Amino acid sequence: MRKNLAAFALLACASPALAEDFDGFADRNAELEAYLQCVPYAREVSGIQIYGDAHTWWEQAQGRYATGTTPRPGAVMAFRPHRSMQLGHVAAVSRVLDSRRVLLDHANWSPINGRRGQIEKDVLAIDVSQANDWSEVRVWYAPLGKVGTTAWPVEGFIYSDRNAQSRAQYAMAPARKQTSKRFLSAFAAYAE
Repeated sequence: MRKNLAAFALLACASPALAEDFDGFADRNAELEAYLQCVPYAREVSGIQIYGDAHTWWEQAQGRYATGTTPRPGAVMAFRPHRSMQLGHVAAVSRVLDSRRVLLDHANWSPINGRRGQIEKDVLAIDVSQANDWSEVRVWYAPLGKVGTTAWPVEGFIYSDRNAQSRAQYAMAPARKQTSKRFLSAFAAYAE
């Protein structure tokens, strides 16, 4: 039951994408494709119960969760806002490869097949900070098929109070009145 409630909460937080240029749509009543955000996904896989935009996680974690600059499996890497990523980003560390490389699980980083909000598992992140303190990273970017060229600023790691959970599968969100098939199909790949 708890797993189903957590999955429902994760999906309830996902919202339809907002159009950046609404005038480009022929049908102003058309529903835009749904996509998952990084925050509810990171919260679900890490167990860290912080809410709000990703850029607020680091400050909210202070005094509630242990934080630091050393990656650990199950920890959340908290990215600072940078360039077009004004709300920051959070990603769960799935594995530490060595002192400068980790694998991340996260959502809404790379557009895959032209779609935003995709979940990526075990993607490479490389510490490119001069002090080897994880203050800047380069992250795998699917459209390039390699680690991206941007050095993204990182606040640090928020450590979960529980052991890393096995990877969850998410139940399909219950249909709401007149929900489009296109909206529901966005979650079909995560249904149990």
